[in-house]
Amino acid sequence: MSTETGKSRMTNFRWVMCAMLFFATTVNYMDRQVLSLTWKDFIALDFHWSDNDYGNITSTFSIFYAFISLFAGKFIDFMGTKKGYVWAIILWSIGACLHAFCGMVTMNFLGIADVEALRAVTAGSDLALAISTMSVWLFLSCRIILATGEAGNFPAAIKVTAEYFPKKDRAFATSIFNAGASVGALAAPLTIPLLAKAFGWEMAFIIIGALGFIWAGFWAVLYNKPSESKFVNKAELDYIQSDANAPAQEEKKDDSRQQANDNLKLRFIDCFKYRQTWAFIVGKFMTDGVWWFFLFWAPAYFSELGYPTTTATGQMLIFVLYLIVTVVSIYGGYLPKLFVEKKGMEPYAGRMRAMLMFAFLPIFAMFAQPLAHISPWIPCVIIGLAGAGHQAWSANLYSTIGDMFPKSAIATITGIGTMFGGLCSFAINKCSGMLFTYAEGKGDAFQFFGVAGKPAGYMIVFCYCAVAYLIAWTIMRTLVPKYKPITE
Repeated sequence: MSTETGKSRMTNFRWVMCAMLFFATTVNYMDRQVLSLTWKDFIALDFHWSDNDYGNITSTFSIFYAFISLFAGKFIDFMGTKKGYVWAIILWSIGACLHAFCGMVTMNFLGIADVEALRAVTAGSDLALAISTMSVWLFLSCRIILATGEAGNFPAAIKVTAEYFPKKDRAFATSIFNAGASVGALAAPLTIPLLAKAFGWEMAFIIIGALGFIWAGFWAVLYNKPSESKFVNKAELDYIQSDANAPAQEEKKDDSRQQANDNLKLRFIDCFKYRQTWAFIVGKFMTDGVWWFFLFWAPAYFSELGYPTTTATGQMLIFVLYLIVTVVSIYGGYLPKLFVEKKGMEPYAGRMRAMLMFAFLPIFAMFAQPLAHISPWIPCVIIGLAGAGHQAWSANLYSTIGDMFPKSAIATITGIGTMFGGLCSFAINKCSGMLFTYAEGKGDAFQFFGVAGKPAGYMIVFCYCAVAYLIAWTIMRTLVPKYKPITE
């Protein structure tokens, strides 16, 4: 695909880069999903896990992801996009593959002969406790390695987007590569349970984890900065750099602001003195946990409704959920582009208007549990719409960084915000595991909004998911009411 620009024919290599980011994000989320799609119906049978055990594993992943994200962005800025991205994906692919060996190590350490003997251990016995404890710690170790590598994905991807796209296109490009999260979650239930059934859950980790090594090879060959890439001609480079050549209406008042923004070098500690940084932090902290809750707990939720991932219906529920997320969220990134080109709005104002619209979609999450008794497809559609709202919100939230921060600091700011998003994810996953175990134990004595037992636990979490985005948007708008780039 190409475009006429004057007498020269513009290349479109920026969209190849966007496709690479899309595939990296797809692999990223498939690696995360292997555990959530195998623990309830495969791994828990071997290792005698409870909801609390799984909650501990997912929350530990989240807290390490949060901690490493604080430094991952700075690492990407320091190493450069090409080397930094390769290091990140190779590390998380190694971590993904290592999950497959947790069972072998557990059996060898505890002197258990085979899987049949492992499953034959009496539930609640001392040996069963030793198995669950040992396996949980091994999986925690693998998740830490996975989290360390995966923390580099979004800082690198957002940096590439800022390098290869003008501001008016960044939210759309971000929505496309960010859709990889939905596509990864979409492909996962159609492939991972089948792999686990056919070859064992261990091979599911290895096969999916190996995809990252293939991606790294293509990235090493294809990526260079636009000005240095042999695949980008002058017409495309001029388009990529059109922000500097043709500033937006508000920037025309003072052309020097954009130049000062591009040339500014920020120290890590200085990033925290800007309201723009804190607006991004709030946007991530309040909402990232919602997406990770859906990602980690949706398969278990449908299993609780009687549709495990080992059944065709259970697989289709997850597939349809993420199909909704994928289709709706891509258009979410295109909306600000329409506001900019059709309404004449500057990019930040267009993004904030779009984000407010998307903030209303998750409100329906509070109806997922009360309507689940009618049909599992009702919460499937509701969670799908809420997830789509998150992904569209996230694409625009990430793009606000490129609007206001110098390119030299984009990965750093992304990492800082991602850290706070990971903290929210840690809290929601840890609390969910504890809450569900507690609610199940209390039975009908535990109630919330007319729902009893474990479903009441889900109801509590769904209610938080419903209001998180509107609260976040209000705080962000208060902190940064209008476009203001960082110039000093």
